Amino acid sequence: MTTTAPQLPIEVDSETGIWTTDALPMLYVPRHFFVNNHVAIEEALGAEKYAEILYHAGYKSAWHWCEKEAEMHGLEGRDVFEHYMNRLSQRGWGLFITEEFDLDAGTASVRLEHSAFVYQMGKVNRKIEYMFTGWFAGAMDQILQAQGNDLRTVAEQTQSAAETGCDVGRFKVTPVS
Repeated sequence: MTTTAPQLPIEVDSETGIWTTDALPMLYVPRHFFVNNHVAIEEALGAEKYAEILYHAGYKSAWHWCEKEAEMHGLEGRDVFEHYMNRLSQRGWGLFITEEFDLDAGTASVRLEHSAFVYQMGKVNRKIEYMFTGWFAGAMDQILQAQGNDLRTVAEQTQSAAETGCDVGRFKVTPVS
C-alpha cells in the first residue's frame, strides 16, 4: 500500500525547481543512484575511512537540524530525538524506532527496519548502514547541549539486516569514555 505523507510537505519552487521540506532544500534522487554512488566512494576510500568521514559530516548535520527543528517546533529532550527519527523514517532511509532513550545517561538504542541500503544491496554479510551513526550521536549531543549538559556521546552500528541471520539494523548511543 502506498500513501501520501501530508505530514511531510514537499514544496517545489515553480521558478527554480528547488524542492524544500522543513524549510530545507532537498534533492530527490532514486535510491539506486544514491546507493551506487555510496558504494563507489566506499570502494575508492575503503569502508573504514568512508565511515569516519560520514560520521563527522552526519554528526554536524544532525546537530544543526535538531537545533533548528527544536527551535521551530518548541521541542526539547526526547521529543527532539523522536521528531528526528520520524523525519528520517519519512524520507525513505528506512524506519527508525527508538527502543531506549536516557538523556541523563547519554544513551539510546535505535532499531532500523526496511533499510534503503539493504533493499538496494541485499545480504552482503556486513554492517552497511554506518552512514547513520553520526546522525544519532549528533542528535543526542545537540539535545544534551540545549539542556546545559556537557556530556558527549558516540554511536555505533551493532547489527545490520544485511548480515546473515539478522532482519533489522541496530545502533547504540553511549557516552564518550
